[in-house]
Amino acid sequence: MFWTSGPCRLRALACCAAMVVTSCALRSQIPPSPEPSAASSGNVPNQATPNPAAPIQEMPEAAAAQAPAPATLVIPATPSTPEDVGDSMMAHQRYQAAIAAYRKEPHPSPELWNKMGIAYQMMFNLDEAEHCYQTSLKSDPKNSRVLNNLATVYDSMKEYANAERVYKKAIKLDTHSAMIYKNLGTNLLAQHKYKKGWESYKVALEIDPHIFENGSSPRVQNPASVTERGAMNFYMAKGCVRAGMKECAIDYLRMALNEGFTDPKKIEADSEFASLRGVPAFEQLLASQKQQ
Repeated sequence: MFWTSGPCRLRALACCAAMVVTSCALRSQIPPSPEPSAASSGNVPNQATPNPAAPIQEMPEAAAAQAPAPATLVIPATPSTPEDVGDSMMAHQRYQAAIAAYRKEPHPSPELWNKMGIAYQMMFNLDEAEHCYQTSLKSDPKNSRVLNNLATVYDSMKEYANAERVYKKAIKLDTHSAMIYKNLGTNLLAQHKYKKGWESYKVALEIDPHIFENGSSPRVQNPASVTERGAMNFYMAKGCVRAGMKECAIDYLRMALNEGFTDPKKIEADSEFASLRGVPAFEQLLASQKQQ
């Protein structure tokens, strides 16, 4: 609602309304300007078209009596959409509440279906997650991010061949995604395709040398067996070494050793780990494993 001032004689009434400071009220607090003489009247600004951006107290008296006071428009806050609410719940890891909010959206977009799929997947409801991703792809079949997410569902279901197919489809659409190459590499290692998996890891590292660092992206549980996880951690260690992240490499080697995939002698003989020699944590790790 707009509020305007009345004539000066109604100044008391306008002030009682207490909604907007009127031009008359403002003038009552400012010493009156001296009346211009006939000789100086040519220096008075054009009163017919005062500058609306100028402070009201600098407006000429005659113009101020005629011009409306500045209007105050109260704009209500825009209500949050169901998707906005769902996004907020996702940020706080309240996945069930996020899904409930997303389902209230009357016209869900492919991106919303993808978000809902992530929420279901983080709760390990793989069937619903797959349904959401597939629904998203019906409207946007060339979305590499959604294809990647769908492939991770198949990985979690141990449908490795199906996941590999979808990862490769996603890579054709986005040849510069380090994440997809990394996920494909892990998938191939789970299938004991170690050489191909390592090649995929190397491509991921060429695109993003820090791809093996822990990030804020949602991660799903690794469904592989202990031996398969050992292989993945071993090649992840190689990836970290290639990226120059020695602490990261040592952490993955520790897991690979604990999972029985490799042993200290094989690590010492592997030229990929030559740069770790002399690093105290690396030497300590090998020494402790030799004593077992």
